[in-house]
Amino acid sequence: MFRRWTCPTRTTYLLNSYSFHTEMDDNTDELFADLRTRHIGGWGVLQIAAGTGLAVYAMWAGVLQPGFRKVPLRLQVPYIPASKAQVKNVMTLMRGRTGGLVDLGSGDGRIVLEACHQSFSPVVGYELNPWLVQLARFHAWRAGRHGNVSYRQEDLWKVDLSKCQNVTVFLAPSVLSLLQKKLHAELPDDALVVAGRFPFPDWNPCRIEGQGVDRAWAYNMQALRPHGSEKNKSLSTTASDVDNELFL
Repeated sequence: MFRRWTCPTRTTYLLNSYSFHTEMDDNTDELFADLRTRHIGGWGVLQIAAGTGLAVYAMWAGVLQPGFRKVPLRLQVPYIPASKAQVKNVMTLMRGRTGGLVDLGSGDGRIVLEACHQSFSPVVGYELNPWLVQLARFHAWRAGRHGNVSYRQEDLWKVDLSKCQNVTVFLAPSVLSLLQKKLHAELPDDALVVAGRFPFPDWNPCRIEGQGVDRAWAYNMQALRPHGSEKNKSLSTTASDVDNELFL
């Protein structure tokens, strides 16, 4: 009879070192900052995945595995979940808004779930990482909201935003500098965009909520078009435009 062999010392070290758990808490920023400074390799990722399940594998594969996302290096965004304070600040800036909401780079889906709880409908999250999409759907099912929200594995550069009135983003500065062109070109004048953790580099926010890493910025699209002009189609940013700009 064959017996499966494991290395208890190495597995225990990995699991105890990083104290993984799947709860949505406020320690994720510190955790991932520490993880990004350590090298464990693909074997370490597999051991952690085996020991802690889908949730941990989704996080580690998205952050550490080379080539997991087939996107330019500059646009690779580590998966760092929003803290409770960040979610609260984002939704505070959305207070008084109605209709649908789109979350670009929705990760594990917590912004989408909170927006649904705040009566936004329909609510859609776009995420390129397939593991995170499945994790988000699991969270929605566990919360009893799986029939009220939608998570789609799609490239945000290919998403038509022309009818979106409420948009949230938690993305890196390198992505925001390009994304603002797409939003400016496609969103209607009555749209509100809320960015968490990092602001858009060239836009002036209409409101700011929170302090430090929990801060969120709100942008009124009509105010960003001072002459009342319609959407500028010449600024439209597509996936091919992004590749061209990054590799010139």
